[in-house]
Parts: sequence; structure tokens; C-alpha cells
Amino acid sequence: MSTDEFAPQMTEGYKTPKAVTLSELQDLDKEDEAMNKWKASLVKETYAPADDPRRVVVLSMTLSSPDRPDITLELNSSEKVQELKKLKTIIKEGSTYRISVNFRVQHEIVTGLKFLHVIKRKGITVEKIQEMIGSYAPQLEPHTKSFHPEEAPSGMMFRGNYVGHAKFTDDDGNIYLEWEWPFEIKKEWE
Repeated sequence: MSTDEFAPQMTEGYKTPKAVTLSELQDLDKEDEAMNKWKASLVKETYAPADDPRRVVVLSMTLSSPDRPDITLELNSSEKVQELKKLKTIIKEGSTYRISVNFRVQHEIVTGLKFLHVIKRKGITVEKIQEMIGSYAPQLEPHTKSFHPEEAPSGMMFRGNYVGHAKFTDDDGNIYLEWEWPFEIKKEWE
């Protein structure tokens, strides 16, 4: 996959904020009591596990459809990410589905977290999606972000094998996880 094809699109006029650490942010305006209360409400309890230096841990991706039980793809280890390449998820043609991701932020604040998703069929890009997830402070509780509903294409021409290339990145260009997940569009769910 070319890097240009998987590069996030920047909004015209948007300027990425200067990266600051959590401690730098907490030190700003120390003498302002109202500001201190506001900062304390944002960052309740920092989560920073010593044995895991990652800032964003993508735990899973879920495919939901009203027609069937949810399909959850585990992403919390490199082994599970590699296993996804061997699995094939079935999506019923014409069905409505929604992708959601479950992730945790740890150690430092992450600004401008984005989900990029490029779908290919026979090596040709058929869809590119970029979703802004937002900015998050570190915390133990995972976050879940659900994206806009999608409709699977239908008809004989669209049935077949596809590969989804997904990436979690941020405004600073950090890549937290990249993964591939093959899927097949069929007449029926299996």
C-alpha cells in the first residue's frame, strides 16, 4: 500500500496544536483555582503502566449489524493482529453495518486521534474512510468510538473478496496500530 494512499487528509486552515506532556499541562496556570478544578475534572486518574510504553492501545474492532450478532476482532496483541490476516469475515451484500473501535489511552494526552480505513479489491482501492476520533487523556477505562453506518454493496459484481487496511494515527503523525482484515461479501451471512 502506498504511503500517500494511507496518509490522513488535513483540514484546510487547521493547525496542529503544539504537543505538551500531561505534567506541562498541569503546570500551566497553577495559581488559577478555577483552571485547576477544570484540569482536575479532565484528568481524574492518569493510567501509566510501567510494563507497557504504548500511548494508545487498540483493543478491538467490532462490526455490528441489526441482522446478526456482533463480530469482534481482537487487536490487543501483535499475535492477534497477525491472526486476522488468516481469518475471513463474511458480510452480507446490501446489509447495513457499523464499525466501532475499542481503545485505551495511557501515559500522555493524545490529540487528534484518527482512524483511517482503506478497502481494496484485487489490489484496487474501492473506498477510503477517515474518521476523527478526538483527543483523550490517559485513563484505565477503555473508550469506544462507533463510526457512521455503512451499507455493503450488493449484486453479483460486488460479491467477492476484499481487504480492509486500517490505521490508528494522531495529529503528530504517530502510528499506534496498523492492521489488515480480509472479508468477503456474500449473498447471506454465514
